[in-house]
Amino acid sequence: LTVELKQALDTFISSHKVVLFMKGTKDFPQCGFSNSLVQILNSLSVQYETVDILENDALRQGLKEYSSWPTFPQLYIDGQFFGGCDITV
Repeated sequence: LTVELKQALDTFISSHKVVLFMKGTKDFPQCGFSNSLVQILNSLSVQYETVDILENDALRQGLKEYSSWPTFPQLYIDGQFFGGCDITV
């Protein structure tokens, strides 16, 4: 995790109430776990930002260190890591 990536993640995550780092997009999730979280957030009418971690390997690897969580999706609420699909469900 580079200093630059950590600062970029800090800024992005703190700028949005709810952020979902996922495989794919909210319109086209690329894994069942990401799809499950999208469905949960949508059913609750939550406004959230998504980031497709499949588009950037450095981001995907850096997030694992940033959150100390090895899998995706990763959900952040109010600037704090909430968890993955298993914890959210």
